[in-house]
Amino acid sequence: MHTLFVTLDVHPDKVAEFVEVMTVNAAASLRDEPGCLAFDVHQDLETPTRFYLYEIYTDEDAFRVAHRGTPHYARWQEAAKAVIVPGGQHNTFARPVRLGSIAVPHSTSTP
Repeated sequence: MHTLFVTLDVHPDKVAEFVEVMTVNAAASLRDEPGCLAFDVHQDLETPTRFYLYEIYTDEDAFRVAHRGTPHYARWQEAAKAVIVPGGQHNTFARPVRLGSIAVPHSTSTP
């Protein structure tokens, strides 16, 4: 599995636009991509212009090739130019160890 945590800082006057575009992207990812297992969008309670994405894919190719090759991802990338503060995106890639009550088999390979 391939997990991605994204922190996004949005222009204050673009929050509503961001929420619209990102929720469409998240829904399309879950609906159209068999390799997308989770795509959650969260808004920071203390800093309402900061958002967090939590995405899980079956493997790295499901993210890097399949997800990034979709029309909805291309639309998101175009919209991001207008809504995200320059330098306001930070990606962290991870490998799940435990998902809810499901233990994930540990692999000795790097994610």
